Amino acid sequence: MLISVASRQLWRKCALKNDAVYMTLLLQTERLRLRRFTLDDVDSLFQLISDAEVMRYIGDGKTDNREGAKIRLARIVRNYENYLGLGVWATEQKSSGQVIGWFVLKYIPNTVEVEIGYLLQKSAWGRGFATEGARALLAYGFDKVGMNRIVAVANVANQASQNVMKKIGLRNCGLGRYYGREVAYFVGERPSINA
Repeated sequence: MLISVASRQLWRKCALKNDAVYMTLLLQTERLRLRRFTLDDVDSLFQLISDAEVMRYIGDGKTDNREGAKIRLARIVRNYENYLGLGVWATEQKSSGQVIGWFVLKYIPNTVEVEIGYLLQKSAWGRGFATEGARALLAYGFDKVGMNRIVAVANVANQASQNVMKKIGLRNCGLGRYYGREVAYFVGERPSINA
């Protein structure tokens, strides 16, 4: 416990106040805008996590109600200050301004591994948004946050997410045990400047 608190304090001291991690807008791609969630995003979050098809491969696959969305949203917002540079970001489609999902760069609970992930509304599936956002967030993790290693995990039955992980350059390392279950495990390492 002391190590994680000390690490968090050191991370806070090292982060620059004018850097992107302190701004509402994290990054943009050609079609997407990743920004901090606010407490006003409860409707967007509820729409996402109350859809059984969207949640099918997330954790135990359970959906959540509006109260659960409020609790989750409060935790997401609080964690921006607890884990600078990491978090869960609302993802807007630039053309409509609508929140279509989230992208994450966060610690996997009870590990030192930082994972990249995403959750998108059904209307955003099959349009390349997952690959586009994940590729940009992976670059952010390496270039801006300074991570040397980023992992991704997926339900073993979720071939679509595993394909995204391959497309963004993560290496398939077989199976791992995270979140209390066996998952497909992928690893990305910071590109070497000598490569």
